[in-house]
Parts: sequence; structure tokens; C-alpha cells
Amino acid sequence: MTAPRTSLVLVTGLSRELTARAATPLLDRPGTVVVHHDVSGLDGGVVVRTLREAGPHGVTEHVAAIELAHGCLSCTLRLDLLPLLRTLGRRPDVSRVVLELDPALEPEHLCWSIENVVLDDLPDDGGTETAGDSVQVTGVLAALDAGSWFDAATGEEAMADVGLAATADDERTLAQVAIGQVESADAVLVAGQPADAWSGARLTAVLDRLLPGVPRVRLGAVHPDALLTALPRDARRGRVSSPHDPLLAGQPPLDEDAGVGLVRFAADRPFHPERLHDALDVLLDGVVRTRGRLWLATQHDRAVWLESAGGGLRVGDAGPWLDTLGDDAELWAQVDPQRAAAAALRWDPVFGDRDVQLAVLTHRQSPMAITTTLFAALLTDAELAAGPDLWATWPDPFGEWHEDPCEASAPTDLHVTDREEHP
Repeated sequence: MTAPRTSLVLVTGLSRELTARAATPLLDRPGTVVVHHDVSGLDGGVVVRTLREAGPHGVTEHVAAIELAHGCLSCTLRLDLLPLLRTLGRRPDVSRVVLELDPALEPEHLCWSIENVVLDDLPDDGGTETAGDSVQVTGVLAALDAGSWFDAATGEEAMADVGLAATADDERTLAQVAIGQVESADAVLVAGQPADAWSGARLTAVLDRLLPGVPRVRLGAVHPDALLTALPRDARRGRVSSPHDPLLAGQPPLDEDAGVGLVRFAADRPFHPERLHDALDVLLDGVVRTRGRLWLATQHDRAVWLESAGGGLRVGDAGPWLDTLGDDAELWAQVDPQRAAAAALRWDPVFGDRDVQLAVLTHRQSPMAITTTLFAALLTDAELAAGPDLWATWPDPFGEWHEDPCEASAPTDLHVTDREEHP
């Protein structure tokens, strides 16, 4: 019989102080270990790891400087954090592990790594063991500063601009990290106050639409254990999103409030790559978040994933369209049933399941401007009639990936069943 896995709770946020405040009360329960990796010295090849353990005689603290041969987040995970989770998960005196995440560590990428990165330091299992064999994510908490989060989530600043970059070549924007943290959360702990009533209403409207159904409480008003115990059955609990998941989770409000609204764009014909590239600015100004799947004429057999946060945008591969699978039963068996059912409802006799679906959360951009600009980037009737063989000859500014600003040099690979990001 397989032993139960040890509970793992992730606490995330842009502020190290708020994240620590949110994680510390979890030490009230004996058998809890809180782990924090300070990656601010990662460029120098050193990570400072702190372990706080709640035992019968109080809390003990252990601090160690971990030297890494290659200073990168992936090395931090693979060489220290993931093996540590396995070790703690196997200890009989540890009933729960809490990860107090540095702002540079994104929870969704970490959750994917826990379940998928094979641990190779002890090859006694034949090379298949992951940290997920020993620990199980039972909740993700996000600490949010009501006075600064909105500006962070809608701006263009790089992580390096605010001193939160993991390394010198970390080109992620603050907005991309801020949005990713709260989207991964099962509950949000809010600290501080908005600048004024309007700012407060706008923040509430954004979170209502970004995180419908996710509990939000004042930091310190409710013990985090109470929040974790009361999580609904369908809470995310570390589940990694797929590009083919529904674009609007839960039941967000569809009306506009405090200038904040949702715009849905759908089309049954592909985008012209150069016109789409020119149109993308409409998604980077006055927009909180864009997520969606694209049909790009020059990449006819592959779905393309697009996501934006504030002034940052990524485009990547989302795997093959189902129409390309043919009659291969083995491939069809790997398709998520929900995706297959949705594709069957819209199946076109010529183009199969190919289509365009975008959900845009706006705070200042005109919905009419978004839909008009994107519609103009679609193929015309004459271009559509020309067919895929001609489309394949067109210049494609996206290539296999795209990231704004255009001079960025590191790809983002997005797959059907997982998401892997390279800063």
C-alpha cells in the first residue's frame, strides 16, 4: 500500500515581508516545517536556505548557504529544493511542509516541477522519482498589498527594475509575476489599503474577474489553517493550467465595474501573422490580462498560446490541433475529454477544431478598440480562400515563439499538457 504523501502548502507574493507574515502562523501546528530560499544572491551562485521547524519545544531555525555550480532558478529547484521536499516528505516527524516562496519563484512553475522533474541524485528508483511522490500540494496562499498590487500588475517594469530579479538575465516583468502568483492561489490574503475609494473599487473589480470564487481575507484576520481547511472541493491546489482549459474560470462578473470589464474575442478563421504582430499593442495598454488560443495562418497545424500581463506578452506553442491527429487512437486517448467535447461542438468540415479564442481583462482599453483591431488582423475572404499552402510562404514575425519587448532572446515553450517557462 502506498504511503500517504505529506501535505505541502505554498505561500507566495511580491513582498517578502507579507509572504513571511502569511507563512509564519502555520508554524502553530507541530510537525510543520517552513522552508524559504532567498535567491537574491543567485547571480553569485549562492542561495540562502532557511528552515523553521515547529516541534514539541517550540520553533527551531536552521540557516544554510547553498552553493550552486550554475546560478539559475532551475538549478535551485533541481539541486536543492526538490530533493529537500522529498527528504522532508519522508520524515515521520514532519506532517506538513510550507514553502515561503521568494518573489522570483513562481508557484505554477514550481508545482509543475514537483510533479514532473525527475530527481537524479538517488537513482535507486530507476530514474522515475519526483518530489511529488513524497509531497502533495494541498493549498496555495497569495499575500497581496492592496496599495501597490494593481500598479505592479498593470505596469511595464521588469523584475530587475524593482530588485526582485533572480539573475541579471531575468527578463520577466513584474506584471507577469504578480498576475501568475494570484492566478495560482486558492486563497488571497490582503494587506494594506488602496490609495482611495476608486482605487479600492477598481482592485476589487479586477480580482473578482481574475479570481472568481477564490476567498479573499485580510491578512491576519483569519488563521491560514482555517482558510486551508475550508477550501472548496474544486480548489486548484497546485493544478497546472493547460492552454486548452476554459479561458474564464468559475463565474466572473460579465458587466463592467469601476472601468474594469471582460472582452471575449472569437473567430473561425486564422490571423495574418504580420497584421497580428502589428495589432498586439492593443493588448498591452489599459489591459490587465489576456489569455487565449490563436489560429495563426503560418502555423496551421499548431495551436498558438497567447498571454499578456500589463505591458508584458508571451506567445508560445500549445500543441497540435486535434484535426491533425487523424485516426490515431493512441493519440486521441491522451486528449482531455473536456477539450475533445468542446472541439466536437465547433468542428468545421474543412478546418476541424481550429479557431481563435481570447479573453481580455481590461481596465482602460476600449472593448471596441480591441475587437476592431483584432478583427482587422484576421485573414480576408480572398486570403482564406488561398489556402494553407500559400499561407505557409508568408513571413512570420513570431517564428516558433514571441515575447515582448521584441529584442528579448529567451523562448517560452507552452505544451498541451504542461507549461514550461524560461525567463
